[in-house]
Amino acid sequence: MTTAFDPIDLSGTQLANRIAMAPMTRSRAGDGGTATDLTVQYYAQRASAGLIITEGIQPSVVGQGYPFTPGLHSAEQVGSWRKVTDAVHAAGGRIFAQIMHAGRIGHPVLLPDGLTPVSASPVKAAGQVYTHVGPKDFIEPRELTDAEIRQTVADFASAARNAVDAGFDGVELHGANGYLIHQFLAPNTNLRTDEWGGSDEARIRFAVEVVKAVAAEIGAERTGLRISPGNAYNGIDEPAPDAVYTALVQEIEPLGLAYLHVLEATEIRELTLALRKQFSGTFVINVLTDGPTGPDDHSVIDDGIADIISYGALFLANPDLPARLKAGGPFNTPDPSTFFGGDAKGYVDYPALGA
Repeated sequence: MTTAFDPIDLSGTQLANRIAMAPMTRSRAGDGGTATDLTVQYYAQRASAGLIITEGIQPSVVGQGYPFTPGLHSAEQVGSWRKVTDAVHAAGGRIFAQIMHAGRIGHPVLLPDGLTPVSASPVKAAGQVYTHVGPKDFIEPRELTDAEIRQTVADFASAARNAVDAGFDGVELHGANGYLIHQFLAPNTNLRTDEWGGSDEARIRFAVEVVKAVAAEIGAERTGLRISPGNAYNGIDEPAPDAVYTALVQEIEPLGLAYLHVLEATEIRELTLALRKQFSGTFVINVLTDGPTGPDDHSVIDDGIADIISYGALFLANPDLPARLKAGGPFNTPDPSTFFGGDAKGYVDYPALGA
């Protein structure tokens, strides 16, 4: 029986185990959206993960949705990430960069030169976003033109190339959690009637074009995609997600991607199982629970539901999580109050196993 502690070949990248560190926003970037020494320490401490997937990294200036998030669209940013990948590799780890365009989630105060958030359609998200000058109501985003959509696809491909140049083993495209790719997929945020919207086939087109462009740029074997069917986060409403996601996976299946990463967002596992059957490559799952993915949830590997399981908050509090899972604990308790802000050190200072 295959377990979470067995190695796996991820399209040519050898992983020591099947436990991934899920992507999590940190808001700790330095000047110019660069990775810092703390970034290096944070990821290197967690190099025992079979695969680290980084926090969301914006592919362009307008792709930023939160304060102090990093980018992969400048030479300075690429150089800063090289220190991170070198440290992770020196510790025996493997690391993919998650490329995330926030779309309508953001605010003009986070952007330079009079830029404003953009999206598939001019549909304002409910609620507020935290900024460096306090909470701000979301605004109505500007609808991307056809030419701008094509440029955005190119921005994803360019950021993927920069990621490889920075030493990353590959990239994960963030098509989940209500950000730009998800905004094109969802019927309440994509009201277009052109070739980019109006039907399931049209609404998946942006996601498919991004995946194809990135795979062409760096190789499908270094490209993963994250999706969260039915996830209501950031104001998404997908009352019947099955058709659009099965159509999406049907389109990307022939490409030979490194993996498909499904964040379960509904209590119905049938769609997860259907996508697992449909996708022939490595299948990664972030399990739906009442709280953070728990110590016993890696049984999805034993049961053949997925090839890799990703952990979020539990990895923050337990940098040596694979060893703790194998030993059955003990586990440090995640404390979200230590994870963000200028003096947040808790996610690098948790004691190691046996300390």
